[in-house]
Amino acid sequence: MDSRTSERTASDEATAAQPRNPLRSSAADALKIVVVGGFAVGKTTLVGSVSEIRPLSTEETMTRAGVGVDDPGSVRDKHATTVAFDFGRITLDARNVLYLFGAPGQQRFWFLWDQLFSGSLGAVVMVDTRKIEECWYAIDRLEEHGMPFIVARNCFGEPEQTLDQVRTALDLPPEVPLIDCDARQRESSKDVLIELVNHVRTMSTERKPVA
Repeated sequence: MDSRTSERTASDEATAAQPRNPLRSSAADALKIVVVGGFAVGKTTLVGSVSEIRPLSTEETMTRAGVGVDDPGSVRDKHATTVAFDFGRITLDARNVLYLFGAPGQQRFWFLWDQLFSGSLGAVVMVDTRKIEECWYAIDRLEEHGMPFIVARNCFGEPEQTLDQVRTALDLPPEVPLIDCDARQRESSKDVLIELVNHVRTMSTERKPVA
């Protein structure tokens, strides 16, 4: 048995030994949030960092067949890509559970987005400002669906643009929140989700008819 096989075996055993985290019997309401954006912007990372369970991931190893099709841009150490969706879960309280779905970023998988949008509370659009144009399609689709969303700039080193410059580049309306985040950090990812929930609550309040 080589060293790589030994490492994988040890990792699998450690994962199997982790205690299960089942839903409480009192859980009654499920809320759904979708994380969208371009290729290699950190969607899988955000879902994984904040999920209370080991996230379901449909990542596959990138091969030579993807050269010229899937361009990771500046993320040269990326070796896998999502081919369906990522799934995570957060228990909010005894009755409410939040489900997270990370959508694939490649254009050939965009046909899955409508299914992921169905029944969603809202969406997070992840942005890498080194390839900001890759999130335009996600924003257009969300606007067409009339779904509340916020934009989170995933920090890859020191940002070269201010948030105001990013807002201008994306032509974002002033009421759409735009924040910075580090998708690798659990607390930062939680802040993104809290921002979205607050935004959804605000929009819901504004839309209520006056009696």
